[in-house]
Amino acid sequence: MEIEFLGTGAGSPAKSRNVTSIALKLLEEINEVWLFDVGEGTQHQILKTSIRPRKVTRIFITHLHGDHLFGLPGFLSSRSFQGAQQMGTLVIYGPKGVKDFVQMSLRVSQSKLTYKIKYVEIEQTGLLVDEERFKVYVDRLDHRIECFGYRVVENDYAGELQVERLKEEHVPAGPLYGKLKAGEKVELPDGRIIDGKNYLGEKKKGRVVTILGDTRQTSSILELAKNADVLVHESTFGRDEAQLAFNYHHSTNMQAAKVAKQAGVKRLFLTHISARYIGAKALQLEKDAHKVFGNTILANDFDTYVVPFSHK
Repeated sequence: MEIEFLGTGAGSPAKSRNVTSIALKLLEEINEVWLFDVGEGTQHQILKTSIRPRKVTRIFITHLHGDHLFGLPGFLSSRSFQGAQQMGTLVIYGPKGVKDFVQMSLRVSQSKLTYKIKYVEIEQTGLLVDEERFKVYVDRLDHRIECFGYRVVENDYAGELQVERLKEEHVPAGPLYGKLKAGEKVELPDGRIIDGKNYLGEKKKGRVVTILGDTRQTSSILELAKNADVLVHESTFGRDEAQLAFNYHHSTNMQAAKVAKQAGVKRLFLTHISARYIGAKALQLEKDAHKVFGNTILANDFDTYVVPFSHK
């Protein structure tokens, strides 16, 4: 599981930062890439990475402001020329209106896609995706328009089969091991019946990644971020600009750090950085946040982070 930041800026593209888009790369787990927001120029950013657009199977839109959305029609169109039909239906999740935006853009430009799109316009909060390996939860944030945050939860991994113990108990290797690994009961050639559940080590806890859209501080953030391995939180404003952040329905770096500490997250990434913060000013956002939450990183375009498993 890897996170790659394709755009970390706010409002409009800048020389040092493109507008918002994040790739959650689940290639080792399910051979898929999920995008969170598709700001203008996202497909150009992708060209500078190893991401294959056809591997993108789900797109999660936080809200319908242009800096999170305007890259979607272009990306969808280009994806048609890159073997996307091999991956089946692409699913787009987002607020009501995302379907109209995409369909109108494709219709007016007379763009034809080689694959199908399923639209899931979010009406209720809670469990949004429930698959074998991953679940995704969604909740509302506090922005000028309807906006969502997403919590991606990897299901726990089954414990390792205790092969040495089985050998000590003279359980013959072969297909039986596969059934025991699956936690099934099996009958041995000598008549013994053993339960695979008794021969499995501790489960390996799955990872949790929380990615938020633009937001003021609100109680739903704590629920979305609770004990997450990674929290991606906007930082449009700096340390002394809490009132401005509130007025414009955004957050400061210090507010993001406080949430990370309260929620018990392991790592915080600051993103959605205003173009006012460049060079030393941008680094100061990270330095100030460190005073509240030490494991804070200021995200830059093309930064990649491998999400590690937790160690008890």
